[in-house]
Amino acid sequence: MNDYAKALGARLRAIRTQQGLSLHAVEEKSQGKWKAVVVGSYERGDRAVTVQRLAELAEFYGVPVAELLPDAEPSGAAEPPPRLVIDLERLAVVPPEKSRPLARYARTIQAQRGDYNGRVLSIRQDDLRSLAVIYDASPSSLTEELISWGVLNPEARRAVDSL
Repeated sequence: MNDYAKALGARLRAIRTQQGLSLHAVEEKSQGKWKAVVVGSYERGDRAVTVQRLAELAEFYGVPVAELLPDAEPSGAAEPPPRLVIDLERLAVVPPEKSRPLARYARTIQAQRGDYNGRVLSIRQDDLRSLAVIYDASPSSLTEELISWGVLNPEARRAVDSL
């Protein structure tokens, strides 16, 4: 299995899990068109996926094909920092006086991207920097606050360390 197959599989798994689907649920929802074992083998990189099947899978998930393709990175590139993922469901229960700027920012990003699930939202490190300015805080102190709200996963600290 090559690195690209692994990266493609990781993207396929990420899209599926963002939509809250297990492999079994994919098989059920597709009425057997997508077998759990086949989708799982694509995600592990054990089985090559044709362009046609990739396009069909993108249609099934309701995303552009480009969303399934991994970012092109030069071979031997350093491991990227962890993704910053905002839990939108948790954000909805944070008191509005605290969450209003982040909620407004998240809605703007969702509208620009044509968000696919509404439960989580990946943001870039630059987004975190912008939010820190809005909150009049450093990126690391804002990260700690978002973690304390339960809106951001504690592994986000590693992403902030690379800023």
